[in-house]
Amino acid sequence: MLSTRFIRELTLASPQNADSARHISAASGMVVVGRFLYVIADDELHLGVFDNSGIGAGTLVRLFPGELPDASAERKALKPDLEALVRLPSFPGYPHGALLALASGSRPNRRTGAVVKLDESGLIAGEPCPCDLTPFYSSLESKFPALNIEGAVVVADELVLLQRGSKAQPESALISFSLCEIFRATNPETANVSQVAASHVRFFDLGAIEGAPLSFTDGTALPDGRFVFSAVAENTEDSYQDGPCVGAAIGIIGTDDRVETMLRLEPTEKVEGIHATVEGDRISLLLVTDADDASVPAKLLIAEIPV
Repeated sequence: MLSTRFIRELTLASPQNADSARHISAASGMVVVGRFLYVIADDELHLGVFDNSGIGAGTLVRLFPGELPDASAERKALKPDLEALVRLPSFPGYPHGALLALASGSRPNRRTGAVVKLDESGLIAGEPCPCDLTPFYSSLESKFPALNIEGAVVVADELVLLQRGSKAQPESALISFSLCEIFRATNPETANVSQVAASHVRFFDLGAIEGAPLSFTDGTALPDGRFVFSAVAENTEDSYQDGPCVGAAIGIIGTDDRVETMLRLEPTEKVEGIHATVEGDRISLLLVTDADDASVPAKLLIAEIPV
């Protein structure tokens, strides 16, 4: 078992409009760069920006134009469903790297992304660049009919996407791409996502809790080439419908693509974003949660596991 400690709620200094909640609720991905903690939510058009010290409310940076309806069913149908956030290292046009936000791909309107340029300190430098990734997701859908990309992590010279399973399609998967191809596809001057192809795919059975399969929700790299992942068991039949979260776990995948460690979270939290730092013989984890209720703020949690 792995216990967590509460750090803060993801509250906002000011909402995007007068009727909006003053918090992020459905946190789905997280990246920490210097003193900045960046969070995406699957029901927003914005990126949340927080101080990594845990002090003060966050702000929103728009990624996509337009507005989403407040009513739950209508919002669910129209949202871009941003699920993965990853920091890309330096590449042409982005000397200090960038954030890459990716949608799940689970519906035709959920096949978009955004590239956010960073400066030397990790601060956003310039306007985010939205991108249509339909050809990219269409090629993935040919391999994964129940496509549901939930996380992304850079490991060595690859971008690894985390495909989340469901009761109907219980296997999770890691889908790897050459970083060089991703750089070309996300640079506006060379963008051609139709030419990006997976270099290899690995499938994983992470077990089940109360009949619901544990499935990937995010990942974060370690300096030695391994990476830490979060997984939840959500009682749902497909990649669109939500269901109750009946369990969650944190694990480590080794350089041999084997699951080395798997620790169940107690109490259960629907963790959808993770960041790790190695501190001596311990791995310190930051975790963000999806409340599955728009009126409830997402939480930032901390935990530790052995190296």
